[in-house]
Amino acid sequence: MSDCEPLKKRQRPLESEGRPEDAENQRKEAVRPEGSSKLQRKMQIPGKSRQKSLDLWLQKPSVTRKRSAHTDLSTSPERDPARIQPRQAGSDPEARRITHFFTSRAAAGADGKALSSDVISQGVALADLRRAPACSGSLPALRPADGHTVMIRTERLDPEEVPVPFPETRSDCWDNSHVKLPWSQRPVDRTTLQSRWDLITRSLSVPLTSSHDVKDAVLRYNAGQAKAWDFTALHSYCQGLQGSEAEQMFGKLLPAMAQLALRAPSLFTQPIPLLSTQRCGSITLSQEQVSSLLANAFFCTFPLRSSRRTESSNYPDINFNRLFEGSSPSKQQKLKTLLCYFERITQRRPTGLITYTRQCLQRPPSWSSSEKQFSKLHICCDGTIEEQGYGMLQVDFANRFVGGGVTGSGLVQEEIRFLINPELIAARLFTEALEDNECLIITGTEQFSRYSGYSHTYRWDGNHDDQTPRDEWQRRVTEIVAIDALHYRNFLQQFLPDNMTRELNKAFCGFARPGVESENLSAVATGNWGCGAFGGDTRLKAVLQMMAAAEAERDLMYFTFGDADLRRDVHRIHTHFTHRHASVGSVFNMLQQYYERVIKETSRAKPQETLYSFLSEHL
Repeated sequence: MSDCEPLKKRQRPLESEGRPEDAENQRKEAVRPEGSSKLQRKMQIPGKSRQKSLDLWLQKPSVTRKRSAHTDLSTSPERDPARIQPRQAGSDPEARRITHFFTSRAAAGADGKALSSDVISQGVALADLRRAPACSGSLPALRPADGHTVMIRTERLDPEEVPVPFPETRSDCWDNSHVKLPWSQRPVDRTTLQSRWDLITRSLSVPLTSSHDVKDAVLRYNAGQAKAWDFTALHSYCQGLQGSEAEQMFGKLLPAMAQLALRAPSLFTQPIPLLSTQRCGSITLSQEQVSSLLANAFFCTFPLRSSRRTESSNYPDINFNRLFEGSSPSKQQKLKTLLCYFERITQRRPTGLITYTRQCLQRPPSWSSSEKQFSKLHICCDGTIEEQGYGMLQVDFANRFVGGGVTGSGLVQEEIRFLINPELIAARLFTEALEDNECLIITGTEQFSRYSGYSHTYRWDGNHDDQTPRDEWQRRVTEIVAIDALHYRNFLQQFLPDNMTRELNKAFCGFARPGVESENLSAVATGNWGCGAFGGDTRLKAVLQMMAAAEAERDLMYFTFGDADLRRDVHRIHTHFTHRHASVGSVFNMLQQYYERVIKETSRAKPQETLYSFLSEHL
């Protein structure tokens, strides 16, 4: 395989989030034909040679290879690393975290002795895991480069000043390599033959005194959606506002949001490139620029992003029209969370930067011959990735359409993270659906809200004051990686060698940082990636992520989200690997043996011999 040749694509199983909470996501992906037990195309695995240069590990920019179109779906100051800091107390402390929705059970330690019920973690001490910024190396000067678009002036970055857009002279672009922006000179409303942006400006410049005024304004420049779009959730939210709340919403907040949206032409003086499939690339924006994009998303101004039959059908939704529809109480909580963000950034202009990076893995490791030893593990059944994983690489259990159902009905791990860190949502504007060898890395987003609950019990729980320090580029040292797992309808299907290899490559793509020394890499904060509604086996996924982290030379902080048995089992198997000095390659070969000797001989829905018992006996 040449250096520039992308990994082969293959037919994927249904991997719309598969979430009962978001029926819209069920329509996102084409249904995999019944009876198909294997991926129809195999990913090529190179030989033993492992070259570490950036050009070899990451796919260099090349001509975009399109998939077939898919239907549209729709932390605190620096802390003592040895301690886990609790989230700030709220009105209902017993409903603070996802972990409280599970039953904690006593577990046994590595020596077989019972652990007391208050033991919540095992493995190395937290102080032994690296966190940013303490472990980070120095960054080069921030400048535009091939594959890295910088939307602000970089000569003088001051944490107290709002960054200035770059360049000074505005340029326009309307093509398939850039975001088609509503303020471009090209869009013309077909009904009125007016400039779309002129129509948007007039519509949002009038007083918005009710949710019906918002609806009327939005439909003036989306006239073709008048019968399709439903604003029930927005109406319900606004009807529930008390006197002072309604006055704040319609007298101050919505006018400020409208003005923020209309400032976009002065904030964006160059086109925004698309992070398209099989092209590595980065975009660095100011938080203020991102806030303007999100204000435009709220008012549904982006053209050609609401039809399932447009060239953007392989991109996520960005307009908030689906957030406004339906009568689900969860939509009220979503609106409350996002409006909290808008209230904050319209009252005080943010001064930081955010970088969005699409990373493409060109040459995956030769898993069967890997000599890498397993890295350190800290595993706990309490806590959350965003809170206890501060300063680590934080994993977003993603939909391949990043953000999943955040603008629809979805409300699980990915959607919640996108709600409390709303600047993540902007990635949906320019990030094409992820392929098997790709991930999205977002560095610098700010958490604006606290929350309690999960899925249907999710509740906004007030403002969050994010005190995470910033790096030399004025980005908060919060690094989030979106990696999408495969969806399995059949439990046994995930043990197919092709499927295990795919998940290993996906996780490794998210964890690897070519050119960065291992001592400068923070630990990975992750958990039950691709499990739950995606049908993944928690114990297999834990092993695969341990292998990917070891290959990427990163330690692991693993959250079981209340499952004490899983914490015990994963810690035991990791201890088994390390005590026997097992390599990543030896474990990979044992996984293949498990498939050949157990899975292929299984006639039941699940094998009688578990994965961990097999590994413990044969490794």
